[in-house]
Amino acid sequence: MVDVERVLDEAGLTNTHVREYVAHWAGITGADKVEVVSASDDARLIELALASGELLPAGEGSYYSRSYFKDTARAEERTIVATSNEADKGTYNNWRPAAEMKPKLVELMTGASQGKTMYVIPYLMAPAGGPLDKFAAGVELTDNVNVVLQMIRMARVGVDYINHLGDDFVKAVHVTGDLPNLGQGTPDDKRYFVTVADERTILHFGSSYGGNALLGKIAHGLRQGSYDGWKNGFLVEQFMLLGITDKETGKKWNICGGFPSASGKTNLAMTLAPDALGDRYYVEFYGDDIAWIWTDENGVLRGFNPENGVFGVAKDTNEKTNPTAIESIKPGLGVIYTNVAYNEKTQAVWWEGRGDKPTDLDGWLDWKGERIADRAPEDAGADWAHPNSRFTTTLANVPNVAADYDDHEGVEIHGIIFGGRTRDREPLIRAINDVAEGVYDGLTLGAEATAAADGLEGVLRYDPMSMRPFMSYPEADYGQHWLNVIGKATNNPIFAHVNWFQRGDDGRFLWPGYRENLRPLLWLMQYRAGEVEGNPTPVGVLPKREELNLEGLDEQTLADLDTILTIDTERWQQEMGYREKHLAQFDGLPEEIWEAHRRVAEALDNA
Repeated sequence: MVDVERVLDEAGLTNTHVREYVAHWAGITGADKVEVVSASDDARLIELALASGELLPAGEGSYYSRSYFKDTARAEERTIVATSNEADKGTYNNWRPAAEMKPKLVELMTGASQGKTMYVIPYLMAPAGGPLDKFAAGVELTDNVNVVLQMIRMARVGVDYINHLGDDFVKAVHVTGDLPNLGQGTPDDKRYFVTVADERTILHFGSSYGGNALLGKIAHGLRQGSYDGWKNGFLVEQFMLLGITDKETGKKWNICGGFPSASGKTNLAMTLAPDALGDRYYVEFYGDDIAWIWTDENGVLRGFNPENGVFGVAKDTNEKTNPTAIESIKPGLGVIYTNVAYNEKTQAVWWEGRGDKPTDLDGWLDWKGERIADRAPEDAGADWAHPNSRFTTTLANVPNVAADYDDHEGVEIHGIIFGGRTRDREPLIRAINDVAEGVYDGLTLGAEATAAADGLEGVLRYDPMSMRPFMSYPEADYGQHWLNVIGKATNNPIFAHVNWFQRGDDGRFLWPGYRENLRPLLWLMQYRAGEVEGNPTPVGVLPKREELNLEGLDEQTLADLDTILTIDTERWQQEMGYREKHLAQFDGLPEEIWEAHRRVAEALDNA
């Protein structure tokens, strides 16, 4: 039997509440060994993982991991929010009673870590030293060394972050389980990823991948965090956060925003100024995935990125789409790649969209570890990397990371944007002055349906504020909470909706995207300051052509501006019916949201 007390003493873990929690779960999981880790253990644990084969070398100072082939993404259908109050049940949060789920997870976890080490990861999902520390602190217990290494990159890790907090920490338990024998996707599926939100406890069983296993990231940083924020007056959102500085005037603006999957969030978060504007504007990176947002005592809307790293999608990441990301994963930076293609002889990695596919197949293995040269002819065109393959790097590795990214006071938020992938109807950008209409727009955010959804042409898969998979409390309460937090702000934060993906009749994109996306954001800040007036429409204010900085754009883009700076009233009228049906799911939605809906619908009818 492991001497837990001695291990905790030697690690300097003095918080009695944490010590009791660790001892309790060491007994349940049956781990042979307990080890408390900190960020300073990274190099030693890397060597351990390389020696055991859990990591492979991927060139100088980079590493490769391969997860079980049925364990490659979040499992929304197995992800549950549990509380003791059925009033917490929402449309999307997959609510279950805590009294049902906790015994089930304890049973699954009992003895499931025998023969393994239980790593104790004290972490903080916030810049240290601020008033939100007690909501950001957690202790993850895991039996997987790769999870430890990923968490060291994604969070601030060490006992000093939790020793002084008493019982103000999230209790997060992750047990990998016997991955080949969990019945993934069958009626006998044994995986459960449960956030017991009102007890600030996270219990995940049956995975070693991403948000299923890095409990500080999604389960705490988003799902538990948003529940805590609801109860304590701040917002927790799946938002990017960037800063823009006008080097000529010295003005700086910070913009956050939510984008459903495949709608350009990471590329925007890590963008740079276009070449034609680079001498004047500088863009800083704060975060690509999560923002905690609040209104301070002076009425200023503020926010920070709680993460300490980037868990980025590798697919289609290259020098053109995201040069910042490529700089962030250079050799020697301690990056961990997951489920990309790997060359066992040269230690090179590759993924779809990275560049030309290697022609010499010698040594290349696909994301499952299967030899690409041995593929049958009918399988020759299959992806080498998994579509959800990832790279993990620290914020400090991002070349344009903001100097104040680790400031617990956060930064002033000047703009809140939403953006979905739609081929028509949505213009390049539309500014929204009214708070209720801005919140309404976020609640009706969506992206085009795919064959995996319902496949109906013109119908969006709605994803409120891009939080659909991460909701932890009812949507009606969520809408009211947004109205409350943003309604207290007196620094005039402005809402907007953006769309980089409108297409012409020939199927081509009408806007070049990527670094050029800075241009409409600059217009938005000018509009907020009253420096331009825009063109009012029923759905918001659009830029006038002459108000956009168009320096350096090609003739085709200039010709397409007339299309992407107008709205299709008939398509919008069709959309309003879909929106009404979507919002009607949320019983008790604030009247201010319905009033905003009716105002927009009436304005469209009168257009």
